Amino acid sequence: MGSKDEKENKQSVVFMPDTQPFENIKVVEFGQFVAVPFCGQLLAEGGAEVIKVESPGGDPNRHMGEITPFESRIFISRNRGKHSLPLKLSDVKAKPVIESLLRWADVVLMNFRPGLAAKMGIDSATLKERFPRLIIGEITPFGKEGPDANLSAMDIVVQARSGLMAAMGRIVDGRPAPGDPVISDYMAAMSLAFGISSALLRRERTGKGGVVDVSLMQSAMTLANNQLIRSEDLDRDKHRGIIEKINRQRIEGAAFEEQVASVPSMRVMPLLAVYFRTYDTADGSIAIACASRGLQVKFSNALGFVDQMLYPEKSDGLDKEYLQTLRQSVEGIVRSKKSADWQRILQEAGVPVSIVKFPIELFEDPQTEANDMFYLLDHPTAGQFRTLSPPVKLDGEGFQAQNATAPFATETRSLLLELGFDGDQIDDLIDQNVIREVDVG
Repeated sequence: MGSKDEKENKQSVVFMPDTQPFENIKVVEFGQFVAVPFCGQLLAEGGAEVIKVESPGGDPNRHMGEITPFESRIFISRNRGKHSLPLKLSDVKAKPVIESLLRWADVVLMNFRPGLAAKMGIDSATLKERFPRLIIGEITPFGKEGPDANLSAMDIVVQARSGLMAAMGRIVDGRPAPGDPVISDYMAAMSLAFGISSALLRRERTGKGGVVDVSLMQSAMTLANNQLIRSEDLDRDKHRGIIEKINRQRIEGAAFEEQVASVPSMRVMPLLAVYFRTYDTADGSIAIACASRGLQVKFSNALGFVDQMLYPEKSDGLDKEYLQTLRQSVEGIVRSKKSADWQRILQEAGVPVSIVKFPIELFEDPQTEANDMFYLLDHPTAGQFRTLSPPVKLDGEGFQAQNATAPFATETRSLLLELGFDGDQIDDLIDQNVIREVDVG
C-alpha cells in the first residue's frame, strides 16, 4: 500500500465518450522534416492544440516543390491542424518566448541534431527537472547512447545502418536501393505518438510527466522485425561465419548481389518462390499471399498446377531444381491472363490477391472512398487538396481531419499575445529579427 501522500498525488482516469482523446492537451513542436511534424499532426487530429516552432525561414519542407510561397505538398502532408510560430531559437532574445512556450505546454516534441537541445538548455534532462509534469518526446537518429549517438542522419542513412535496406532486397544497377525514402521516419512518428499517449495516461495516474525516447534506427529495425531474431543456440555461430565471409567479400570488392547471396533469409524459400510474391501478368502485375497450406492448395487449384511439395507423401527428394522448374511454370501460367482476370479468379477461389496499384490510382478508388481514407482540404493560398484522413479511426469523432496550418507567419502576434506578451514586446522581437510576422491585412 502506498502512503497517503502518494494516494493523493494519483488521479483516477476518467474516460469521456464522444470527445477527442487529446482535447485540452497543449503541444509545442520543435521539429522539422518528417517524424516529429507527422507526430504533431497525429496529435492535432486527436484534438491537441499544437504550436509548431519554425525558423524565420520556415521548415525546409515548405520549400520542397513550392506551390505558393512557403507552401508545398510535402509540408501540407505533415503539418495540418497546427499553429506556426517563426522563432530564431539560437538568439538569446528568444529565451523568454521559449520559456513561455514550455510553461504553456503539456507535451514538447523535438528532433534537434544531437547536442543542439542541450546547447540551448532545452534537452530532456533539463526540462524533466524544471517541469515535472511535462512530457518530452524526442527522436534521435541512432539512440541517445553508444558510439553513433552524436551522429546526424536522415532516413536513407538509417535504412542502410539498420539493415532495413538490405532486408528489403531492392537492388538497382547492382547497388542496394532504399524503400520509400522516409519509411523509418513515419514508423518513428507513429511510435512517438503511441509513446506520448502512454505518457499522458501515466501522468493521469501519477501526476508526473516523463521522457519518450524514439530513434529512427530502432524504428527501421522494427520494420525488419521478421529478420531480427536469432537463436543463440542454433544461429549465433552460423551468423558469425557468414559475417566473416561478407567482410572478406567486401575487401575483395565483391558486388552487393554476391554479398546478398551469402546471407540466409529468415523467409521460407518455397513460399517466396511461388506462393508469397508478385507476378507479371499479360498487362501488369499482381501480388498474392498464400502463407498457409490451405491457401497454397487453393492457389494451385485455381491456376491448374500440381505442387508435389504440398503433399508430404510425394515430396521426398524434391530439390532446388524442382522449385526452379515449378516457379518458371507458374510464372508462365500467370502471364497468360490479364491482371483483372486473375484478380477475379483468385478472389473467387479465396486467395488474397491484388493488382499492383500506383499511389495516384487511389484518389478515385472505390475502397478508399467507401472508408473515407481521403478528404478534401481547402488551403487559403494554395488551393484545394485531396489528402489522407487520420490513419486511426476512433468512434465519437475521436480523430478528425484537420484544416491547413495558417499561412506562414500570420499567427505570430496572436500566439504571443496568448502567451502573455504585449504589443510593444512583440514589436521589439520583430524589429530584432527574433520572430517573423506577415501582415494578413
